[in-house]
Amino acid sequence: MVRHTLVVRLDNAGDVLLAGPAVRAVAAGSDRVTLLAGPHGAAAARLLPGVDEVLEWRCPWIDPELRSVDRADIEALVDLLAGLDLDRAVVLTSFHQSPLPMALTLRMAGVPWIGAISVDFPGALLDLRHQVDELIPEAERALSLAVASGFSLPDGDHGGLAVRRPLPDVSDMVPAGGFVVLHPGTSVPARGWPVWRSAQAVARLEDAGHRVVVTGAPGERHLTAEVVGETAATDLGGRTDLAELAAVLDAADVVVAGNTGPAHLAAAVGTPVVSLFAPTVPPQQWAPYGVPTVLLGDQDAVCKDTRVTTCPFPGHPCLSGVTAEEVLAAVEQLAGRPALAAAVTDRRRMT
Repeated sequence: MVRHTLVVRLDNAGDVLLAGPAVRAVAAGSDRVTLLAGPHGAAAARLLPGVDEVLEWRCPWIDPELRSVDRADIEALVDLLAGLDLDRAVVLTSFHQSPLPMALTLRMAGVPWIGAISVDFPGALLDLRHQVDELIPEAERALSLAVASGFSLPDGDHGGLAVRRPLPDVSDMVPAGGFVVLHPGTSVPARGWPVWRSAQAVARLEDAGHRVVVTGAPGERHLTAEVVGETAATDLGGRTDLAELAAVLDAADVVVAGNTGPAHLAAAVGTPVVSLFAPTVPPQQWAPYGVPTVLLGDQDAVCKDTRVTTCPFPGHPCLSGVTAEEVLAAVEQLAGRPALAAAVTDRRRMT
């Protein structure tokens, strides 16, 4: 049993949620687990089972909005890490992120053992240089590093995403009985379904007898209001923190969302997902993990594997062609009401 392990995951909420199985494996073999997260992922880190403490730090080689490097800030992080008296550190990254700057920081803090997935030669920075097939699901990629680091999931844990329970009581926010959540926002514009399509979907779902809840972050109130429009849908834009959002998604029959954090949060609470998935990144890695999923979107569009954050092609072709009728059919299928399932086109993939 390791006394104290640090897990590092410094990007967004969805990335942190996908690290959940790896974190639980580390927790099963450690007396204490501290998770170092960025400001966009810290709330998700606090929802992960197995985490004893969350530290928040905005990382200049991960956060795209941070355009400068502050020497005093780096030195303060080194001092903070040194004070944790760590035995091991497991640095989780996506394929395009280097773990080596963080490994250097950890070495400066005196951490005696560091493991990470690294394409680049690490010199003396890593004790474990793990390598992995990059097209496996992101949750399995992270878990493979934890296993290579000497940790394993406890008996009975099958490696799905999960959140701490109990979740908050949100019964006063949502309709009694079944409902569908539509989350129109994304942190990356290229992954968003057009707003007018989202509004059409809300209206069509209601016409088919579904009650609809539209969710969004505090900065997305204008978006959720536009999507709800004159319908009877419940507008929760800006009204939930992440734990409350998890509870809303947990109570839903199906969640409709793009490739963004709430899709992974839905997977973490076990709710099926209609995934409006722009192929800018591979769905094999980033589709909702471990729950029934219908994947919508042209997976052979010109943006495939470009990893662009803003769509450079007129009309957003990979997602704009997905219709409200297709979303309804996918919702019906996942909700066990398959009457309209034939309307889902060959752009669908079940996982």
